[in-house]
Amino acid sequence: MNAIIFSAVWGVLMMFSAVFLNRLPARHLATVGAILLFAANLLELSSGHPLFEIKVMELLRVSNYGLTFIAVASGAMLLYFLLSGKDVEAVGEHKAEYFALIFFSFTGVALCASFNNLIMLFLGIEIMSIPMYILTGADKQNLKSNEASLKYFLMGAFSTGILLLGMAFIYGGNTAGTLFLHQIQISEARMPVMMASGLVLMLAAMSFKVSAAPFHFWTPDVYDGAPTVFTSFMSTIVKAAGFFAFVRLFESIFGLSLDQWQPLVVFILFATLLIGNVTAVFQQSVKRMLAYSSIAQAGFMMFSVFSMNAHGREAVVLYGAAYSLATIGMFAVLLRLSDYTIDGFNGLAQRKPVLAFVAVVFLLSLTGVPLTAGFQGKFWVLMSAVENGNHFWLVIAALCFAAVSAFYYFRVIQAMYFKPAPEGAEEIDLPADTRFFLLFTAVLIIAIGVFPEMVIGWIYH
Repeated sequence: MNAIIFSAVWGVLMMFSAVFLNRLPARHLATVGAILLFAANLLELSSGHPLFEIKVMELLRVSNYGLTFIAVASGAMLLYFLLSGKDVEAVGEHKAEYFALIFFSFTGVALCASFNNLIMLFLGIEIMSIPMYILTGADKQNLKSNEASLKYFLMGAFSTGILLLGMAFIYGGNTAGTLFLHQIQISEARMPVMMASGLVLMLAAMSFKVSAAPFHFWTPDVYDGAPTVFTSFMSTIVKAAGFFAFVRLFESIFGLSLDQWQPLVVFILFATLLIGNVTAVFQQSVKRMLAYSSIAQAGFMMFSVFSMNAHGREAVVLYGAAYSLATIGMFAVLLRLSDYTIDGFNGLAQRKPVLAFVAVVFLLSLTGVPLTAGFQGKFWVLMSAVENGNHFWLVIAALCFAAVSAFYYFRVIQAMYFKPAPEGAEEIDLPADTRFFLLFTAVLIIAIGVFPEMVIGWIYH
């Protein structure tokens, strides 16, 4: 509850800061807000009591599970501001408004972690997504940014319509005639036609929101066309929140009928891994490669929906933390370069050893190499699938696709360490504070890789 209130209020404050605090850089005020948001959520997580008691009529349900995810998301947002705050301000003239939109989007993230009613899920997804439509087109002088914003908006609106239609079928098909998750009862017996229709529609809509195949077509163009600094936020915290809502929704309503809809998830999961990894191999732009790899990472996170057990619930939080930290860090590295192609990384270890080192840590984590958070995330999701006991071949396929991902991630490492720097390469600006926070993020990834209970332990605090 603290996170919802703090993020909404701070978003409003950021809007007015452009008028009343014109001498204070917007990124500083945004960073203070992120620190307060993170601290307020940890306080609620540790004490069990929010700072503000608000009657929500059971529309929201706060639990350690949801608060732990919000802590991960707010911590990732704080690191995002520390690493990329200057780059957010460099996008255009409306500096404070960019941060305000990010805080408003985080309000939707917090709602997606706390909803207990399908209407609140809808509101959470829309509050999270609408600011992203605007930020995607923030670079008004860039036609690719304008195209990406329009494409994202149109496809997002279409998927929202499918989501609402699915909710209508769920409402009409359950005997209680309610939208509250805990009151919708679906037994293990054959699912009614209206409930089955609602399930399929909501599965398709949620798959779009998390860019899972075959609903992924918008992702490469939107991620590539959006300003890089906003792609970083969109492809991490927003995606992780979508998956968290995905798992909570299907566990609450359809958990007892897993055997009936699991084959659909198997198809989506395998297609996502196949398309994301194979297509990423052929990309020459690192930014576009990260867009396709985000689809591949979505395939691994789909295992949490596939397995629907305790390890799967833990895995979506742990994987969200590992993926968000590594991807935010990698985009922060990318923002330091003017050439986003793989050749733009040539000789980076000679030019900026610290930048190359942290990039290696981030890429190894995305690959899933041991002693990184990414390894723990992949291990946890695959363990949940093994525990589920069905479709063991899918685990073998995921391991093979992880090996494929090593190929395109290691191409960047090869360029940094085994190719010479181009003649006349421009100087890379790496301020001391950015260098420190990049190293901190790399150390945090390794720490979570060694001690994953740093994250999942809060669920049972």
